[in-house]
Amino acid sequence: MGKKILITIFIFVMTAVLIESCSLTSKNGDTLTNNTMAGKTDTAVFGAGCFWCTEALYERLKGVQLVDAGYSGGTVENPSYEQVCSGESGHAEVARIIYDPSVITYEQLLDVFWTVHDPTTLNRQGGDVGEQYRSVIFYMNDDQKQKAEKSKKDVATTLWKDPIVTEISPLKNFYVAENYHQQYYDSNPYAGYCQAIIAPKIIKFSEKFKDWIK
Repeated sequence: MGKKILITIFIFVMTAVLIESCSLTSKNGDTLTNNTMAGKTDTAVFGAGCFWCTEALYERLKGVQLVDAGYSGGTVENPSYEQVCSGESGHAEVARIIYDPSVITYEQLLDVFWTVHDPTTLNRQGGDVGEQYRSVIFYMNDDQKQKAEKSKKDVATTLWKDPIVTEISPLKNFYVAENYHQQYYDSNPYAGYCQAIIAPKIIKFSEKFKDWIK
């Protein structure tokens, strides 16, 4: 009887140890997986006028895994769209681009940036006027800063005759915009703004960067 009790206790203890071991393995595995995934992706944050346009273009590039429309560069925490549109928040409409640098580089994303909007107009893109529509690159680290400055000097100036007014600043904050702004073009392809502004841009964009399109 004593042996049976000891065997039962032993089995119970070993089972508990195995369960805990599996649990730890699972947790560590998830952590490793997340770290591995993080190592395979990088992030770029650009403001190029209306974020509906910026998002619609960048999400079509090979290597781009996710694009979030959002707000950066201001002083108001968790701003609403109305606050940003008022011009009092200091935020710019931006796109946060999660991408695989082994497929598309930061420099290539910058090449697209200089092409898909007008970086020579201060606080304005076409009919969209205000500080929230400013041309801006928010860098995540010194490497991105150097690449952005080099691209501005070597690439942007060859594409545009007028002075480049694009701001290059460190990323201090990013707030994801309201849900209805996410994938706006894909969700509202027949909306007036989408038909008049975004659709023609996508056509030109797809022709110019046809080898980079998904």
